[in-house]
Amino acid sequence: MVAICTYNRNGPLSSLLDALLVSVARLNNRAAVGVVIVDDSTDGKARDVVDRFDGRFELGIHYRVSGRQNISIARNVAIKAASEKADWVAMTDDDCEPSPEWLEALLNTQQFTGADAITGLMIRRPPPGSPQWITDEPFLQVGVERSEEDSAIVLTAATHNSMISGRWLREHPTIRFEPQMGAIGGEDMVFYRAAHAAGLNIRYSRRAIVYENEPQSRMNLRFQLHSFFWHGNSSYITNVCSGITPGRMMLHAANLLRRACMRPILRIFHGQRPQLRYCLASVLRAIGILLGPLGIRVRHH
Repeated sequence: MVAICTYNRNGPLSSLLDALLVSVARLNNRAAVGVVIVDDSTDGKARDVVDRFDGRFELGIHYRVSGRQNISIARNVAIKAASEKADWVAMTDDDCEPSPEWLEALLNTQQFTGADAITGLMIRRPPPGSPQWITDEPFLQVGVERSEEDSAIVLTAATHNSMISGRWLREHPTIRFEPQMGAIGGEDMVFYRAAHAAGLNIRYSRRAIVYENEPQSRMNLRFQLHSFFWHGNSSYITNVCSGITPGRMMLHAANLLRRACMRPILRIFHGQRPQLRYCLASVLRAIGILLGPLGIRVRHH
């Protein structure tokens, strides 16, 4: 079962399901696939999209309403419903599109390694007409950088691209997404780190790729600066919740701040553009971490 949470994104959700059908077709009947859609809107806005895909997945498309505007609660509804219906639960987000090879790659890595969970890469795709600096500078890579070898053991995974054993979920009912993280984000990092600590074997698949289609509303400096600030603050919260000491996070923030300030100087020294926008964003990312011990919690966009 593919578990998807959605909130007021009917267009992207429809594109995701179209892409998922292509990925399912690549399996050549290797696995039966269904979908669980959990709608976090209060008025069931995604129902029309779900109805259009009725009968197109072998295990059906199943609709649930959470309506709490809390992504952790919605994710818990999704994995409960999905793990009751299938051996494996794949997860992605409603603004993503899986590659044609996505499900095939997840299954291949699982069968090769025997892992309890598999995670892969997300690539952000800007819309046509986006400012050139968005792609010239590494704005779209924050939070999704991966350098692991194929099939490598990893300590965490992300809900935008992962697959987890339904049996493992049923046997570990206390390992669930934390509702207090549902408004500020990072709930998937906390979930998967807790699962890893409880014995979940997670592997990385280089060929399991999903694409996040960025809306035009994010292609501006104001949004990017806020996103970096939030990401820093969220990384403090999720790491401390996972057992990393605040002192270690402060050292990490200091290192980020040092690198951010040195980056434009080093680039100029090597005859490159200084990329001052990215420098400012990176400084805000470090500040987001430094504000964590003060109890400041930045809401996810």
